Amino acid sequence: MDGQIEAAQCCSDTASVTISDFSDEILLNILRYVPSHDLVTNVSRVCRKLRTLCLDKSLTAHIHLHKEYTATNEAVKHLLKELSSHIQTLNVSGCYWLAGSMLDQVTRCKSMVQLDLSGCRVTPARLSRLLSSLQCLRSLALDVGPGFDLQQLSAEGKAALARLHDLKQTLLTPSYGVVPCCSALRSLRLYLEASEGWQEAGGHAQLMVGQSSVPHYQNLRWFSARLAPGEVNRTLLALYLAVFSMRVPEGLTGLVLFVPGLAPPRPVAVTALTESMASSSGSKVRALQLPRTWLDGTVLGRVLAHGCPAYLNLSRCSAPGFNPLHVLLAAGRDLSPLRSLNLRGCGRGALPESCSKGEEEMDAESVKALTVSCPHLTHLNLSATHYHHSAPAGQDGHLCGALGRLAHLRSLALPVCALAQRPPAAAHVTDSSTHLSSDSLLLGLKKNRRIGLPTYQPEVVGGQGGEREEAATTCVRSLLKGCLHLVELELIGAGFLSAMPRNEPAIRKDPAACHWACQVGDGQLASLGSLKFLRKLTLAHLPGVLKGTGLLQLVQGCKDLQVLSLANLGSLKTVNYTQALMEALKHCTQLRELRLEQPYFNANAAFFEALGSCRCLRRLCLVSRHGTFLPTAVVNFMQSCAEVIMCHMFMGGTLVACKTLQKTLLDSLSTSRPALSVVVYPLLHEDLGRVIREMPLCHLDEITLFKSRVAEEPTML
Repeated sequence: MDGQIEAAQCCSDTASVTISDFSDEILLNILRYVPSHDLVTNVSRVCRKLRTLCLDKSLTAHIHLHKEYTATNEAVKHLLKELSSHIQTLNVSGCYWLAGSMLDQVTRCKSMVQLDLSGCRVTPARLSRLLSSLQCLRSLALDVGPGFDLQQLSAEGKAALARLHDLKQTLLTPSYGVVPCCSALRSLRLYLEASEGWQEAGGHAQLMVGQSSVPHYQNLRWFSARLAPGEVNRTLLALYLAVFSMRVPEGLTGLVLFVPGLAPPRPVAVTALTESMASSSGSKVRALQLPRTWLDGTVLGRVLAHGCPAYLNLSRCSAPGFNPLHVLLAAGRDLSPLRSLNLRGCGRGALPESCSKGEEEMDAESVKALTVSCPHLTHLNLSATHYHHSAPAGQDGHLCGALGRLAHLRSLALPVCALAQRPPAAAHVTDSSTHLSSDSLLLGLKKNRRIGLPTYQPEVVGGQGGEREEAATTCVRSLLKGCLHLVELELIGAGFLSAMPRNEPAIRKDPAACHWACQVGDGQLASLGSLKFLRKLTLAHLPGVLKGTGLLQLVQGCKDLQVLSLANLGSLKTVNYTQALMEALKHCTQLRELRLEQPYFNANAAFFEALGSCRCLRRLCLVSRHGTFLPTAVVNFMQSCAEVIMCHMFMGGTLVACKTLQKTLLDSLSTSRPALSVVVYPLLHEDLGRVIREMPLCHLDEITLFKSRVAEEPTML
């Protein structure tokens, strides 16, 4: 050992390497991972060489501050002042903590072409000053809140809007926003987030009808609208679509409309739009999504007749007599351009032994045919359907084997029962001679032996139990063998509903689990540890995961896991996997976000001590209808983990206890963490909806509310 140390020292003396010895190309690649405000305020002050590199065009032309939670008002102001002549695109979306006065520095950036202000507070007067100064601006994203008045914009501001090609609006109130001034738009993306509690929605809607001829859609190539639940948002969408009934843009290549719940009757304008997409000469359809009642075989076939889009969202669009997947496969078109396909809740009809009404059975044979026709598929969502494997004797033909052919797949959402190899065992059949593994329906009735202080040990599988576990994970291994580069995986039980919906009261009764899902347990989760590139993982409604041994082995294999969402694992009355979870958290060194939902969860000191091992954690959300928390443990955790900027806890307990903890955290940490968002509230409280509406939308949509996110957005376009 001494000889090795001496050799290392000699090597160090004769051939020392410093940062100055690295080439500029290597240093620039390293500096790309440093937040922009740190480059200017810290790194550039180290030496002359680094200062020169920090001002390189590849680092200064495009400033991305989204999710840079450590960026303070002073740091951003200094950044904009130093780089004002270099910045061409600036993204401060989701930076809700930045003061509006900070945006005044943006007026210095005369060369700016693209500006994203989503989630920032922008008054009409400040927006007018910004637009008047940014003559080169062609792309804008902003929020439109109550009190916004287009008439307050100056003539120079309106002229700047007339030059925009791309507009994204998040409407927090019924309004046209700045659309009436945008006469050259090619892309319009709307996020309708108006609250049902808005008192004057009806009066404002009448005003909008009078302005319905004002917007200019003749140059549009892309139109998308995503709605939050509520009648006011559906009415608002109808007003935007009404303009298309008077003039349909030629060459529309993207039409993405997401309407949750029951959609209104299909407007005449939608029919005209789809006809325009199909008849456009020289243009290729890139994306299509319509609500369930607006899409039928005729509409889909008309669009597919002129080419397959890269993004296709058919979520919950199946209906009696209409199977979108059959139309897609029978169109006779080349499906290789398809990159993202959402078939969530889209099956071939109701499952005969369905656990609850309205649950669809997956059209497995059509999905298998799809894997042959779409070899370049990158994002695929098959959740909210049931797949119960059955094959003739001597044949396998499992769905996972077919999905394993998709070597380019990067994100995948499956129902839990799709990983089951065989039917569930009869409840009355027991075999005391065999090993009780986590896929047994009766394992939850077995009482564990306790001798002294129990310590967690991974379960060792052997003998007949090991052989049975090996057979149960065969289909999973066939999937993983072909999809080695998966980055995002969702396993969500068919029929699962989060206890925390958007606007409705919290759900008080959990839906029954699929019997086939009970066959998916720790063995299958352990197999997922071979996904070395996995960054995002969602596990919801897995009743077969009781002890959590597979969860530990999973995180040990997926060392770069950054986002983890767990909901309703194992028994809902007791949490039997707590010890394994705490052990697993100690291995999640790269974890950024954790969402945990369990009806009875005890967030005690031991849990938060284990969570403290996740030194990179930034956002935490706990949802537990009857759960408890230890205030001192929460405070100690938040004080020790300086990177955490979001702590949302919706659990049991009194309103006074929740508000006291929330105030304690905000008072003690807000100064050092400007982006801090703390919400602690009883899940079953009647005012929960109001509290949700006051939360930053970026946290609400990205982590607090549970939803399947695979193939939900056309991000690749």
